[in-house]
This record gives sequence, C-alpha cells and structure tokens, in this order.
Amino acid sequence: MHIKNNLFLFYSLVLVTLSLQAQDTLSYEAYKLKQPASEQVKTQILQPDTITIVNEVKTNVISQDLPQTVIATQVKDSITFRLEDEPQAALIDMRWRQELARMDLYDSINAIRNSQTYLPEVRLELPTDTLKKRLAAINARTPFNVEYNPSLESVINRYLKRHKPTMEKLMAVSQFYFPMFEERLDRYDIPLEMKYLAIVESALRPRAKSRVGATGLWQFMFATGKMFDLEVNSYVDDRMDPIAATEAACAYLSQLYNIHGDWDLALASYNSGPGNVSKAIRRSGGYKNYWNIRQNLPRETAGYVPAFLATMYLFEYADEHGYTPEKAPVNYFATDTIHVKQTIALDQVSSIVGVPLEIVQFLNPQYKLDIIPVIENKKYYVRLPIESVGKFVQNEAAIYAFAKAELDKREKPLPEVLAASSQVRYRVRSGDYLGKIANKYGVRVSQIKKWNNLRSNALKIGQRLTIYPRKPVTNNAVASKKKSVSLKGKKTYTVQNGDSLWKIANKFPGVSVENIKVWNDISSSRLKPGMKLRVSK
Repeated sequence: MHIKNNLFLFYSLVLVTLSLQAQDTLSYEAYKLKQPASEQVKTQILQPDTITIVNEVKTNVISQDLPQTVIATQVKDSITFRLEDEPQAALIDMRWRQELARMDLYDSINAIRNSQTYLPEVRLELPTDTLKKRLAAINARTPFNVEYNPSLESVINRYLKRHKPTMEKLMAVSQFYFPMFEERLDRYDIPLEMKYLAIVESALRPRAKSRVGATGLWQFMFATGKMFDLEVNSYVDDRMDPIAATEAACAYLSQLYNIHGDWDLALASYNSGPGNVSKAIRRSGGYKNYWNIRQNLPRETAGYVPAFLATMYLFEYADEHGYTPEKAPVNYFATDTIHVKQTIALDQVSSIVGVPLEIVQFLNPQYKLDIIPVIENKKYYVRLPIESVGKFVQNEAAIYAFAKAELDKREKPLPEVLAASSQVRYRVRSGDYLGKIANKYGVRVSQIKKWNNLRSNALKIGQRLTIYPRKPVTNNAVASKKKSVSLKGKKTYTVQNGDSLWKIANKFPGVSVENIKVWNDISSSRLKPGMKLRVSK
C-alpha cells in the first residue's frame, strides 16, 4: 500500500514539473512577443533585434568571435545579424520583473485609503487646527523640527495654491527616484525625509542648472562637486548622474550634520554654507534653533527650510488634498547597468535595443553630448530597463561593431575628452573688470580679491589672476573668438520671440539642449530673435 502511494506521489510530481516547464516555455514565448518593436530609425536597423553591418566593416565583424546566438546572413554586400537572448536568463529576468511590478498589495491598501471622503480638488483653505495636528504627526516620526508656526503655515498655503498638474507630475517622477534616494540615505544613516530636498533643489530634473552654475538633482556647484569626486569633462558631468550625485549629497549632508548636530541647520548649511549659519547663530545671540536664527540668514536660505518642510507636508498628505499622480513609466528597481567597452551614442543604444530614446536619455542624463565615451582608467555605464540588458550583453560584439561603423560615418569628428579644471589662471584683458570676471566663472568679487590678495578693484591689462571657478572650465586654452559655424546643407531653425533652447530642442525629436549648443558652438543660453540655429547633426 505504501509503495503504491509513493509511486502515485512520484508520478504526480513529475506531471506537475512538466506542466510548470511547459508554462515557462509559453511564458517565455509570450514574453518575446511582448517585446517592443524597434523603430526603423535608419536603413541599418531592419527589424527588431536585428543589425545590418555594411560592407566596409564586414571583414572586421566576421573575424570577431561572435556569440552562437547571433545569426549571420549574407545579403548582397551586407551582413545581417539577428540578436537572440539566452532563454533561461531571459525567463529569470521576466520573473524578477513580475515580482517587482506586483501591485496587488499596493492596490488593496490604496483602495482602503481612497475609500475615505476627500475633496476631488486641492483644498486652498487648510484649517489651522487640522494643520497643527498633521504637523505634530510628522514631527513625531522625523528628526526635523516640523512644529507649527505661522510662517510655515503661510508657506504651506502658498504651496497648496500651486498648479496642481505640475505637482502631480513631480509626485509621479518621484516614484522613480525616491527608492534610490532612500536606499542611499539609509546607508548613510540620514533621515529618509531628506529625499524631499531634491525636489526643492531641482524639481527632480537631473540636468537642471541654476543661474550660478549649480547642477543636477542635488545642485552641486563645480568646486563642491570636485570635493566629493564628481567628475566633469567634455562628455560626462557626474553632477547629473543620479547615483553618483546622490552618494555625494549623502556624504556632504553627513558632514554638515557632524558640524551642527541638527538636521535643520544641516539643511541651511547645504544651501548657504556653514559659515553663513555660524554667523547667523552669533548674530542671534547664540540661538541654535533654525526658526530663531532665520532672520539672520541670507534671504534665499531663510525660505529654504520652510520650502523643504512644505514639500514634505504636501507629499505626506497628498491624498487628503486630492493629488492623484500617475504611476511612473519606469521602475528604478527594474533597471540595471552595463559596463560600456566601446564609445557608443545613446541614439544607437535606443535603436538597437528597441527602447525609446527619451527613456534612454532619462536613465543616462550624465552624458552631456548623449555619447558614452571610453577613457583609460575610467568606467562608464549605460542604464537600461532589465528586459533590454540581456539582449545587449548577449550581443555586445555585434552592437559595438555597428556603433563604430555609425560613428565613423559622422561628418564631424567626436570632440576630444577634456577634463574640467578646479583652478584657472586668468589673464586680464582690455575692458575687463572684477564683476565681469566673477560672473564668467560663477564666483563673487570678494572671493577673487581674497584669492589674489587684492586690496582694491583696480586691474591691469596682462595681470594674472588665480580663480577657483564654480562653473566648469576645460583646461585647454579658451579661444578669444568664437568659431564660425557653417549652416550650409544643415537643418536650421530661426529663433522667435519667447524661444528658449529647451523649447527649441523639444520641437525636434532626439535633439537636446546640449546638442544645439555643440552644433552651434555657443556656451550661453541667451537667444536673440532672428538667430539661425543648426538643429541637426
């Protein structure tokens, strides 16, 4: 009897195993069918997961040891490669994404929360008593000082009157960045609420740049970024790299907290520097509470911490005020990086792996020219959705051959990689004055005088000045005259009233602000109506 039962159990397990394998096979086939089709950007891209290498590079490609999963077909004077991923690895990736994307628990909790009676639109009038209770609840679970005061109430009410769709878009984008922020904040033992600082600093735009040159999600000045090993060169600006910049911001905030022993003061120092905070403490008679020294801080810093706290309140109580952001189109944990071994452009990555260029640019904002370089002793990565990572890794040799062939065809050679310098020696020219030089490098006149032991503002032509710029300056000699840009045979655009580089770039798919600057050899964002700009390669 026991033997029969055991045999029955054995055969049952076999049948279940075979059934699961069959389901896995069907799941993988369904997975392949769901992959996005690559847009036919150029004639070299024949169909999804296919690369054609033209005859001029055919010999080099054939001589490489390509993976067995690359199917080569001779067609007249070209070779077509069909890219195939490793099935089991692709299946593992698919299961992982399914776990990451599970929304059933979230939907259940969200349904309970949404069952409450909330107003469908943003409440412009927030009763003081209600605000006090909510701030007390936040204050109880965070080391920041979120106690009620009339000034904070005023800021929160102003925030509630902001354009609702804009705030909802911020909340949607935060779904991508916040998990990454929280992961690193936790590693540095920093309050997780510090994630809201990136909204105050940059509105979660990794390529944001302030009028004085502060750049990236965490708005690092050039010199401060150098202190935390954020590299800037012709191709790469680590201040725009979400992960590198977040690591640097955590290290900097930890340093500031060690100085002050208070997170509110650490925030104020992040904005204006420890020196201004210590001055405010002295001028206030030794008080160390932010709200007691606020009137002695620089004007911008006086509104900085309230803006941070108002943002925290708005995100913490978004449901109660009727905010309904959409789900982010990309999940941070559903992306991964690949070490790039050969120079490749983001538009090439996009067309090869079948991911829209906008998504590739969103995931890789640190590449200023939308080109990933290969530099000795440096490692650069491309971040992609996980479903595209396997295909890229499985077919690297063919992909790099295609990228090289495409880059070799480009009319204009790629610019030389030039590192930005943390110190420059400036030679005074006719018409120069300290204010003009200070504005050029994003520093103050008083700093230039201090660095060069100047007692007055008088300058002499030919005089040499040592400057530590806040704006990146390449270490090659800067030409005094701008090069002329030939527009013959190129697609151009005539600047209209109200135009900006950002608006113009958005009118032409695949074109970025940095592209326009490089193609037209301009460094400023100032435009004049009537200007003709080159808007194609």
